[in-house]
Amino acid sequence: MGKGGNLLGRRTGLIGAATGVLAAGAAAGAAAGIAVERYVVARRRDRDLQIEEPLGTRRGEPVIVKTLDGIELYAEVDGPRRQPPPSPVTVVFCHGYALNLDCWHFQRAALADEARLVLYDHRSHGRSGRSPRELCNVDQLGKDLAQVLETVAPEGPLMLVGHSMGGMTILALADQHPEIFAERVVGVALLASSAGGLDQVTLGVPGPVGRLVHRVTPAVVAALSRAPALVERGRKAGSDVGYLVTKHYSFGSKVPSARIEFVAEMLAGTPIEVVADFYPGFATHDKYHALRALDGVETLVIGGRNDLITPVEHSREIAERHPAAEYLELSDSGHMFLIEHPEVVNAALQDLLGRATECAHATAGERSPSESSQVRSTD
Repeated sequence: MGKGGNLLGRRTGLIGAATGVLAAGAAAGAAAGIAVERYVVARRRDRDLQIEEPLGTRRGEPVIVKTLDGIELYAEVDGPRRQPPPSPVTVVFCHGYALNLDCWHFQRAALADEARLVLYDHRSHGRSGRSPRELCNVDQLGKDLAQVLETVAPEGPLMLVGHSMGGMTILALADQHPEIFAERVVGVALLASSAGGLDQVTLGVPGPVGRLVHRVTPAVVAALSRAPALVERGRKAGSDVGYLVTKHYSFGSKVPSARIEFVAEMLAGTPIEVVADFYPGFATHDKYHALRALDGVETLVIGGRNDLITPVEHSREIAERHPAAEYLELSDSGHMFLIEHPEVVNAALQDLLGRATECAHATAGERSPSESSQVRSTD
């Protein structure tokens, strides 16, 4: 499998990395030497030109999932109203850090008539209950996902789709319950995710300063969490600074302002204390060994070439260590490419669902991985 080449393609703003921590940076002050006023003007000028379904307004049947430690997770189930879905596969979506299930707006629209869909909010995120700090970590999220499956999709083939921290959650589940992947999981998609090494991320800062970012950011985020009232004023929905930092860290190309505002609102809706609770655990995330559980499972890995939060090298490394995976690398794409380039992501997920459905129909025990690794390019 090739890497690179034709692959598919300031103050304290740096504090805001890692999608959710990005929101903290937006709160902290003006961003990275870019004139806020210029972007605000452009944003207001093009706001009325965007015509699309209101983002985050899709709703499914609500379900409450109670975790083993008593936290209530909010989930929604989408499925054809009048007839069984074409695919016997249930698709389960796991969102990223400091986001919520609404981030899958475009994907749930694309797959609405093709399969039963399950979406849920991680603990302390979205509409789910608040978790004790000591249980805010990726391993616990893997346990939560197991509980979601047991409650909402207790039988039948599964396709698991994770973005960023959601992909890490899937790998945590693979580490804890490889038998689920051997017996039920027929498809996995890891989008802008990582299997380890996040303690070295520089958030796009070059040189020696960049090498210090991963060391100082946890302390700064923790300090911000001790002054939540001050921080939340800067992070509130509609904040110009929040908009600017979200645009810089979430997207790698020009997108409609409504999409930037949509992501900024999700980030602003996650309390700074939650951002601080989860952030330290990313430095110790190491699940490369869990990729073994994906052997024989149709797998899709997508990375964004301009991703400052989970750099594309993390997706490349997963694909390198799991060579049966289909690997797509999106040019002109940041961390939120599921919203930035939904048409490409949706097509890839539909293709994965098709392969997963074929596997689900195959004789038990005869599932096999993709015949070979594939690479696509938009360059």
